[in-house]
Amino acid sequence: MKTALIAALGAGVLSFHAPARAEMQGFDGTWNVRLVTESGLCDSSYSYALSIRDGDVRLAASDGGATITGRIGRDGSVGLNVRNGAAQGAASGRLQANSGSGTWTVSSLCTGRWVAQRRSARVAQAD
Repeated sequence: MKTALIAALGAGVLSFHAPARAEMQGFDGTWNVRLVTESGLCDSSYSYALSIRDGDVRLAASDGGATITGRIGRDGSVGLNVRNGAAQGAASGRLQANSGSGTWTVSSLCTGRWVAQRRSARVAQAD
């Protein structure tokens, strides 16, 4: 169930124009993200580290099979998809300079909200 929630962070497909590389660097870095379950069968909360580089989002460290794909729009809009085995999730919301928030869902299992804090402007490398 924990890895299924990684998907929660990620998902929601938002449409936005692909900005130039220089415009995306405002959100580059490593972010700590906390997911809080508001309804469903998931644990009460989860924490993850994500890396953003040129608007592309991924796990800052490998998490044994989970994948996160998505982007941050130049306005800070979050659109991510997460998959771990059969579990799929989505997250949407918005980042600002050093923080962010939004909502997430994992298939029909659970829903909640997420908050993010920038940990570093340096992009972490996955193992």
